[in-house]
Amino acid sequence: MRQRLLILTILACALAALGDNSVAPEAVGPVPSPEQVAWQQLETYAFIHFGLNTFNDMEWGYGDTPASTFNPTRLDCEQWVQTLAKAGMKGVILTCKHHDGFCLWPSRYTDYSVASSPWRGGNGDVVGDLSRACKKYGLKMGVYLSPWDRHQATYGTQEYVEYYYKQLEELLTRYGDVFEVWFDGANGGDGWYGGAREKREIDRSTYYNYPKAWSIVNRLQPGAIIFSDGGPGCRWVGNEKGWANATNWAFVRSKEVYPGYPRYEELQSGHADGDAWCASECDTSIRPGWFYHESEDDKVKTVEELTDLYYRSVGHNGTLLLNFPVNREGLIHSTDSATAVQWHERISRELGHNLLKDAEFSATATRNKHFNASLMGDGNWESYWAAPDGVTQADIVIKTKKDVTLNCITLQEYIPLGQRVKSFVIEYKTCCGKWVPVITDEETTTIGYKRIVRFHEKTASEWRIRITDSRACPCINNIEGHFRDKS
Repeated sequence: MRQRLLILTILACALAALGDNSVAPEAVGPVPSPEQVAWQQLETYAFIHFGLNTFNDMEWGYGDTPASTFNPTRLDCEQWVQTLAKAGMKGVILTCKHHDGFCLWPSRYTDYSVASSPWRGGNGDVVGDLSRACKKYGLKMGVYLSPWDRHQATYGTQEYVEYYYKQLEELLTRYGDVFEVWFDGANGGDGWYGGAREKREIDRSTYYNYPKAWSIVNRLQPGAIIFSDGGPGCRWVGNEKGWANATNWAFVRSKEVYPGYPRYEELQSGHADGDAWCASECDTSIRPGWFYHESEDDKVKTVEELTDLYYRSVGHNGTLLLNFPVNREGLIHSTDSATAVQWHERISRELGHNLLKDAEFSATATRNKHFNASLMGDGNWESYWAAPDGVTQADIVIKTKKDVTLNCITLQEYIPLGQRVKSFVIEYKTCCGKWVPVITDEETTTIGYKRIVRFHEKTASEWRIRITDSRACPCINNIEGHFRDKS
């Protein structure tokens, strides 16, 4: 009897150590806010670079171009938004002020804006036009306000910083809801600066007092995601090529990273030991340049190139921010729009049919019936399979009613509880009953919000995802299988 009690006591202590598996797993930090989750679910959205640079055939204006240079002949923000919607974009971010300091809205704090241009007799407002178009067609709108200003004479002083805050408040109060605010890391250097024509260096980490700028955003647009090299809402991916590393943590060391962070290559994978949730935004332009240049009309990225970027951004636990340079007429070029629409159709075709939809899911370790393996195939974001506390390795077996040919598998973690998986393997069962790994061209490490793994096609009726290491018990809410027919 005494021995039996001892055994029961030991079992009770072991269960207590493992935790209560009758309830949902505890979150493993850092974790995203609901706004960060909703932002990542957008997956693809657009950038618009437009301004004086468009008319100067430049990328970075010096700040001395007369405002009268801005004069689009057919500007139509509805054309932009309709194009973007057809290309599957869920939102658009506009360069309301680039480094040259010219404002695409009539700011009360400067005359260097559309109000001083001949466009619409000085009564135009590009930001306002875009806001109305977004509301009409159901896209979200974001704003880019360059911290660096090569036009303002006060740049480099505290007076300019206050000027910057005031313009930020204008953009966040005049045009309705904003889903993202973009703080560029390019700061300080040579410029016109009110005629001084000199080089001005600033301390990027302290000059703008970014925490105050972020507090303005949080006060006026609490649902907006704040972009910079280190967030705090989302981070730059560390390149302008539109891709993240296959190993991609949604974490950064918040006390270390700031706009203009010099070790930006680290941001391609994030910091595995980071203390703040800050998923990656992968930005690139559909052309070589960010602003429109007629010489690049034949250099638009191909559908194949854009498709690859989708898998290496959204499919690598990031989002894809694709830039469209508006031309001098004020329109998205027809080549750009046609290519983007064809790209969206290609992605929809490749990932639109889930060949594992009716499959049977099982797992070697399951928390309880409320977190069973079948939930990975039900298409419901809020339901997920979870292993018991303390279990960091598990096998997920997927059986189909007949053989299916796959060359792509999508995996998703339930990120409101944190990013957990550190490594996994995808296998298929041969006709001889042997489990064999699929052949991929990249490591299978992190998952996060979404991981899409492309591999050499295989045909089987049994597939296995082996989670070989995890920060805590894995929580997977979606697994899909696809055959990417490139014809």
